[in-house]
Parts: sequence; C-alpha cells; structure tokens
Amino acid sequence: MTKRIINISLILISLLGFIFIFWWLNTDPTNEFAISLEGADNRGEGNTFIQDVNIGEHFEEFASEYKELNETWPRFRGADFDNISKSPVKLIEKFGAEGPKILWSLELGEGHSGAAIYKGLFYVLDYNEEERADKLRCFSLLDGKEQWSRGYDVAVKRNHGMSRTIPAVTDKYIVTIGPKCHVMCLDRTSGDFRWGLDIVKEYQNEIPFWYTGQCPLVDNNVAILATGGSALIVAMDCKTGEKLWETPNPKGWKMSHSSIMPFTFAGRKMYVYSAIGGLVGVAADGANAGEILWETSAWNHSVVAPSPVCMPDGKIFMTAGYGAGSMMLQLTENGGKFTIEPTFEYKPKEGLACEQQTAVYWNGHLFGILPKDGGSQRNQFVCVNPADPTKIVWSSGKEARFGLGPYFIADNKFFILNDDGTLTIARPDTKKYIQLEQIKIFKNGHDAWAPFAIADGYMILRDSKTMVCIDLNI
Repeated sequence: MTKRIINISLILISLLGFIFIFWWLNTDPTNEFAISLEGADNRGEGNTFIQDVNIGEHFEEFASEYKELNETWPRFRGADFDNISKSPVKLIEKFGAEGPKILWSLELGEGHSGAAIYKGLFYVLDYNEEERADKLRCFSLLDGKEQWSRGYDVAVKRNHGMSRTIPAVTDKYIVTIGPKCHVMCLDRTSGDFRWGLDIVKEYQNEIPFWYTGQCPLVDNNVAILATGGSALIVAMDCKTGEKLWETPNPKGWKMSHSSIMPFTFAGRKMYVYSAIGGLVGVAADGANAGEILWETSAWNHSVVAPSPVCMPDGKIFMTAGYGAGSMMLQLTENGGKFTIEPTFEYKPKEGLACEQQTAVYWNGHLFGILPKDGGSQRNQFVCVNPADPTKIVWSSGKEARFGLGPYFIADNKFFILNDDGTLTIARPDTKKYIQLEQIKIFKNGHDAWAPFAIADGYMILRDSKTMVCIDLNI
C-alpha cells in the first residue's frame, strides 16, 4: 500500500512538472515589460513630432494704465549678464516681525520661467495648459495687473514643468523662446507681432530634454539664438526678422539648456556658447560676424544647464550636473588668433560645481551651490578663487544647505532661494559665509528654480506655480 502511494505521488509530481515545463515554454514572462527605448522616459517628449504652429496668432489686451518706474532687469542674469544688480536702491537685510511685504501673488502654468522687468512693467513667458498655448504676458510691476498677452497654440506635456526661459527686453523689442523652440519677437510697448521663428522646422534641431532652457539674447537690436541642427547660432534683425548671419555646424553640435554669453577679450567681442558637443566662441561683429573664433570639445556633456562664466583675464568657468563636474579653461590671443585650453577638470565633490544655476563672479571670486553629488559639502553655498576652483575658500556649513534655486547679488547682499521657497540673505564676502536672514516666502513652495529679477527695490521670484513680488525697499 505504501509503495503504491509513493508511485502515485511520483506520477503526480512528474505530471505537474511536465505541465509547468509546458507552461514555461509557451508563456512569455516578460509580456508586460516595456522595452527601454531612447525617449521613453519622457525626457525628450515631443522631439519627434513637429506641430504646425502659427507663432504670435493670439492677442488679448486687459489694461493700459500702470505706474512707470526707473529701472530695468531686462534679461537672464540682468543687464550685464553677471547676476549682479548695480542699482543704488538700498534694500532691507531683515524682514522683522511682520515678515516680507508681498505686493502681489500670481498663479502661473507649471514651470520655471522667470521675469524680465522694464520701467514698471514685467514680462513672463507662461504656458497655459487649459488653452494649450505659450503666452508672453505683460503685467504692472507694482500691482501685478495684467496689461496684455500674445501667444500661440502649441502642445506641450508636463515634464518637470513646461516653461523655462526669460524674455529678452529692450526699449523697442521683446524676444522669447518657448519650450519647443518657437521664437517670437514683439513690439515692447504694444505687444504687436514682429516675426517668429520655428527653430525645429528651420534648422532641423533636436529639442533639448525637458524642453528649451536657453534664454534669448538681444544685442544692439539683433536677436542671437543658439539653434543646433543645420546651424549652430543665428543672428536675426529684431525689426525685420531678417537673418543677418548663421554660424555653420559641421560637427552637428546640439542645443543645450545653456544660454549664450557675450564676452569681450583682447579687444574682440564674441558670443560664448556651451553646446552639446563642445564650447565655442563666435565673432559678434565686424566683417566676419558669426565666424567661429575658437572651439573645444574638451567640455562636452549630454546635459548642460549653467551658462559660461567669462572672466576679464580670459578664464571661462563651465559646470554641469549629473556627475559632470566642472572645467576651468583659459582663453589666449596671439596676433588676432584665439586658443582655448583646459586648466582644471574635476568631479563635483572636488571643487566648485553647480547643477542648474550659473555661478556668480564677484570681487575676483566665484560663488555657487554644490550639487547633491558634491560630497560632504553637498548643497552648500561655497566660494572659490578662480585660480584654483578645487580649493573651497569657505562654505555655508552643514546647517545651511540649499537646492537648485537661484542666487544673485543686489545692494551688496546675496539673495538665495531654496527649492521650497525659503529665502536667505547673506553678505558677499571672500573670507567667510555671513548669513543675515532666512524666511519662508511660499507656504507650500515646490521647485522654486526660476532666476530672480529686481528693479526699483522690487524683487520677483517664483516656485513651480506661483510668482510673487516682494518690496525690499528700506
């Protein structure tokens, strides 16, 4: 009887084993898995679909009265591209028991686009999810009342927000570049449409991961734009939209999130740009405007957000996130010819590095926030001497850590915004970190990454969905 039971058990086990093997051979256990393809992580969302966009088609006017003021913050990093306000207006360094004086609060589409200010008006390129449209919106600085908006229909999906860039504003013109590389030029006062450029259609470029981060540059009423694709950089007449020159791109360098920085060295004005592929200096004027003066592929990373920091002695500081670290390069000139060579290259934990914001050069020193992979001093605000950026002069310390938010100097004070909307005021110093004030501006702040803007003592800042204006006047 026992032997019979054992035999039956063996038969059943064999039968079950046969059934399992049959199932395994005829069943795909990965049938619910998704193949890992480039772009499937949504980083390049929209790169392959080209929508027919009628740039500047929509206009709305809401008001016309505002108080004209005196000062401007006309573009990314301010008038001098250094993120330092030269205004004589005295600003508070402590908010007191009543806290900051917030003039207005404005709900925007999710993103990180900052404001440009021009004599009592401010401008922001917003994305309206409900209308599925990019919109340049003009507001009164003192009360936040909308004056007018002009935009165009374009499909943009949320990808760590949508809007990224800051308009370039002059007395006559405004130039914007949207998440999907649509450029729009308007009359500053009326909002009248001048011209538009679809960079993807015109130059067959690739929209950067997480959309366009490049802020446009207007120089002497000429829009200077990094395109990638069939050209590297293009110059457009703001009045007519005529292409004045194009920089060739034989190596196929791509558009990054970095912005073009003007730089005059050895008597030669140039535009310095960090593309995906390398770093380049392009002639800004003269008979050879648009010609490459120098280039190097020594600095080449797949994601570059900070812009070049160009120093008077020819040093150029480059940094990027995602483990890229930093590089210090030295530009030299001999007989009108330029050469560029790296002098330092290091990982983020070995010296000054920044993931998203561009370092500030002040009083012969560089200041920035170390990335999350910056070692024991990660997320700290630090100071270095450009002669050796691997040596930290001082850091804010483990009790004063920050995120990916902006920082700049106004009235001899550093203003630093953390990811959650906490504002810190510190004293610029080349010997030690001196903190003056720290206060939360946004109650439930999230991803407060947009660059600051300030004029006449009024500072504009935002988190991912809300923009506010603080009166910092004493």
